[in-house]
Amino acid sequence: MTERHLVEHALGPLYDSNSRVLILGTMPSPLSRANEMYYGNPRNRFWRVLAALFGDPVPATNDERQALALRHGIALWDVLASCTIEGASDSSIRDGVPNDVPWLLSQAPITSLFTTGSTAWRLYRRLLESKTGIAATRLPSPSPANASWSLPRLIEAWQPLRTACEQRASDNSE
Repeated sequence: MTERHLVEHALGPLYDSNSRVLILGTMPSPLSRANEMYYGNPRNRFWRVLAALFGDPVPATNDERQALALRHGIALWDVLASCTIEGASDSSIRDGVPNDVPWLLSQAPITSLFTTGSTAWRLYRRLLESKTGIAATRLPSPSPANASWSLPRLIEAWQPLRTACEQRASDNSE
């Protein structure tokens, strides 16, 4: 059994002035923190799902990953600024302290919010939704721990994200 310990969020939000959609996870995994990038575990399917949704090549570097998200108006952050956790197990999270998502919403014209997985969605609803006024759409987790979801099934389930990004892009072109 892995020991539970306090983890402080080490990554700032990824966004720019064109970010219209925010994707929130729970807390970066130990591999993501070591690789200094959201969804930095090579087994996590997040970047493969995003690339497939938009018909882009799968990004290989952190710079390519950031460019992919930003090119499609996507901001990335996590619900929690700190928590006690065992390894990367969302089910072990205790004592969660939320990130200042309302601040991020004041920095970019974000109007749609998605969470990766049930834990992020529950934490967002409990800790942040009343402060942001934006309901989150729950997407299935791309984590390797969610092995019952195949890559094609994840891509299909994540179509609402693509729709939101395309809607925001067409709103901007008017």
